[in-house]
Amino acid sequence: MKRLILLVSIAALLLISLPSGFTQQAVSVTAEAQNAVNLRAAPGIQAEQLGQMQIGVPYPVIGRSDLYPWVLLGDPSTNLPIGWAYLEIIVITGDLNTVPFVDTVVTAGATIQQSTPTATLPAGQPTSAATQPAATPTSTQAYTVAGTVLGEVNIRYGPGVDYPRVGVAQAGDRFQVTAWHTQLPWVQIRYEDSPTGTAWIAIDLLDIEGDIYTLPSISNTIFNLPTLTPTPSVIQSSSLLSDASIAISPEFAALGNRIWQQMLAFGFDPQTSQFGSLFLLDLQTGEAITFGDNIVYRGTSVNKINILAALYGVLNSPPNESVATDIANTMICSENAATNRLLSVVGNGDEWQGAQQVTNLMQTIGLRDSFLLAPYTVDPENPPIPPYAIPVPESDANNEIAHPEYYNRMTVDDTGWMLASIYQCAYEESGPLIEDFPAGTYDPRECRQMIHVMASNTV
Repeated sequence: MKRLILLVSIAALLLISLPSGFTQQAVSVTAEAQNAVNLRAAPGIQAEQLGQMQIGVPYPVIGRSDLYPWVLLGDPSTNLPIGWAYLEIIVITGDLNTVPFVDTVVTAGATIQQSTPTATLPAGQPTSAATQPAATPTSTQAYTVAGTVLGEVNIRYGPGVDYPRVGVAQAGDRFQVTAWHTQLPWVQIRYEDSPTGTAWIAIDLLDIEGDIYTLPSISNTIFNLPTLTPTPSVIQSSSLLSDASIAISPEFAALGNRIWQQMLAFGFDPQTSQFGSLFLLDLQTGEAITFGDNIVYRGTSVNKINILAALYGVLNSPPNESVATDIANTMICSENAATNRLLSVVGNGDEWQGAQQVTNLMQTIGLRDSFLLAPYTVDPENPPIPPYAIPVPESDANNEIAHPEYYNRMTVDDTGWMLASIYQCAYEESGPLIEDFPAGTYDPRECRQMIHVMASNTV
């Protein structure tokens, strides 16, 4: 009996034994998960699922397979092996070529950073990607096999990250699974936006409903993308308050495209949850380009530009010392208490009416996707409460994706054209502030004062 126990112990030790030097040497190659990534006992989705990587935690890479694109990860504290992860859905830091080839099989008793998932496939099959809290699925259609996205993921033309992206899915999106790959941990889904009507998602990024092994299998690893119609540029001409006949020169368009490429390089991708917007105007030629102009953002302190413009619209003489001080504290220091005093001036003693007058100004000159409906919060514990029901102006822009505030919203186009209007008033004695209001409401001297005080803000 003692001999049997000894043999079992030795076998267990062999199963979790490490390549030489793992515990003695510092590991210079690490892996991080940006979405749900399963850890398995061996390379391949048929291997037992042991748990999941914790998003954002750097795991030491202590081995790699010489046959498959899988890496063996170690416990961040001990370097002991905790499971195999599919290489193409994790972020590697360091030179993977320095990591030794191993064929270690990890036992279920290894320490995992995150609790073992509870979702499973039907008995006798490998477990599916682990579930985690997700949005309500976008579809409840009955599919033989379906996959619900666990977090924001790329949908690709073929089974691998080297294939072009054909779309992006968000947590809770649900797709029909149409096939599984015999060599790679990816599944084919029905996807109408793909040129072929199907696309691929890594299986570990999905919560699978049903048995994928009842579906057709695919072994091909080459998926040639058909010739596609060129995608229109996201850079568009902006003529919100200008002459729509002004043509964009090739040089200005090239500048816009370079800026767009920089935005992408910095990770601002309009198809993902990390998006951005930009407005660019040549004040000399009137050429204007934009992208993301339909996205509504929180107005924050940017809308103080519109407050300044509304203030000068009601002043009949140069601002007195008190108002001038509040202008400086609003536009240079972004002080909310001073801002609300300016709103009170605009609203003839009522800061709520002042906010409404700011919105009326923007609406009058054609800036219809931005507004200010309330004073700024001075004490976070006591936010301003509206004294009456305040309707939100209608807008055709996207008021959801950026989660804008209820009372304070802006778009890049609206803000850019307001600044352009102030410039036109100041130096060309033209533009909406001169042409859309009664004579004398604005004059070039006032507009130059606005530019001067804004130029003092170096934050």
